[in-house]
Amino acid sequence: MGDDQQTWAAARGGDPDAFRRLVSPHTDGLYRVSLRILGDPSLAEDAVQEALWNAYRGLERFDERARFSTWLYRVGVNAALSLRRAHRTDTDTTPITGDRELRAVCEIPDESPLPFDIAGARQLEGALAQALHRLTPLERTAFVLRHLEQRSLEEIAVALESNANACKQAIFRAVKKLRPALASWRTEP
Repeated sequence: MGDDQQTWAAARGGDPDAFRRLVSPHTDGLYRVSLRILGDPSLAEDAVQEALWNAYRGLERFDERARFSTWLYRVGVNAALSLRRAHRTDTDTTPITGDRELRAVCEIPDESPLPFDIAGARQLEGALAQALHRLTPLERTAFVLRHLEQRSLEEIAVALESNANACKQAIFRAVKKLRPALASWRTEP
């Protein structure tokens, strides 16, 4: 597992500082995934808090067959999906915003971008956010974990409580849906 056994023993014994040391390397990643699932920074913060609370209460259920980070991501994804179901409306079209990493993916890597380039990057960011928002929660989560968080299919399967083939299909469907939405932004090499 790689984590200090004393920290584990203390965390399982109810020591909040030991638990904080276990989860602190993963909280930024939990927030990014939650933000991409929910599309709302305040809801993403709520999802992370809920996930950390659930993980703290359920630390005894962690059986150490998987990596701790994989288990924690599963708890985080479940918290985000629960909040999404609780706050979902039929007309939910809130774009995903406030995500530095998503913006970084979309920005043109130029040391001194021209205003035209900046505007294009912002338009691409918006198009990507809208396209991600049109995916089902499963597709969006699987795509985000695979392509933006660089998680393996096995880790995604654990996080989504599914199997690797179902996750692979969800990622495939997401890419298939994203491709036409972003086709006009594609540049030929």
